Amino acid sequence: IKLDLHRRDFTINTLALRLDGRHYGDLHDYWGGVSDLQNGLIRVLHSLSFVDDPTRILRAVRFEQRFNFQIEDRTLELLQAALPLLDRVSGDRVRHELNAILREDHHLAMLDRLAELDVIPAIHPELVWSAPVRALLAELQTEALEPEWGLDELDATAELQRDLSYVLWLSHLAADKAQAVGQRLRLPQALLAVIAEAQSILSDLESIEGRQPSAVVARLEKVPHLAIYAAYLRTGDEEIKTALHTYVQEWQHITPSLDGHDLRERGLPPGPHYRQILNALRDAWVDGRVSSTTEEQSLLEKLIQEYTPTREQPEESEH
Repeated sequence: IKLDLHRRDFTINTLALRLDGRHYGDLHDYWGGVSDLQNGLIRVLHSLSFVDDPTRILRAVRFEQRFNFQIEDRTLELLQAALPLLDRVSGDRVRHELNAILREDHHLAMLDRLAELDVIPAIHPELVWSAPVRALLAELQTEALEPEWGLDELDATAELQRDLSYVLWLSHLAADKAQAVGQRLRLPQALLAVIAEAQSILSDLESIEGRQPSAVVARLEKVPHLAIYAAYLRTGDEEIKTALHTYVQEWQHITPSLDGHDLRERGLPPGPHYRQILNALRDAWVDGRVSSTTEEQSLLEKLIQEYTPTREQPEESEH
């Protein structure tokens, strides 16, 4: 039991109670764990602790902030000396530790402390913890997530907040740097795609600002809702916020009353013009140019004439 406990991260993790017979309840405390608990200290068991496992650096900070403890002075020296060793830790293991931090109630304080100790740039030199990013992650804790965003279908609340945290954090970086950090952390490809989409929206606001609703629908219809919500939180432009919110709440749900069967019944041969006609009908509804099925039918007749292929005239005979 003593050898097993000696493999623990910190002295406060080394306490064990006996469960056998007359020894039931006896406490094993070989490395002063009780004293460190009473004094609120995070202390490693030996000088090579962070060398053996550099991820203990992140766990030391997580426990320190969770319990409002203090990393003991010598342990802090060892921690800072071991920072370069984080580079040899796999992205999966580092991400696992960051995920654990992002699930904590005091994750902002933990990230503040990691930045203070230069742990964050040791994870990746392009990863930056800044006041704007902190403010966005703080907003996640207070922002009521309305059901029309469709994000409650993605995952449990904790995982959703974790993924949004990564998107908001990394989308503040340049696109190539965000992808480099994401690759370092071995983030899922789907999440890397969401980060790229959020950055694309934010760098292409002219495609949304002041445009017709149909143009906004065309721009966003294939974009994941997580990316749209991240862009909504990040932009300070109220017009953009309104357009993004109206898209998810209203515009994306508008469809024409007619479909491909109706076009086929009109004698229109199948082809790519089906999608063009139906999109044109949808756009008319979204923009308010059509407000009744009668007006929709009238517009359809014009579109059919426009998209009906003209038959080639036979060449005249020379004789």
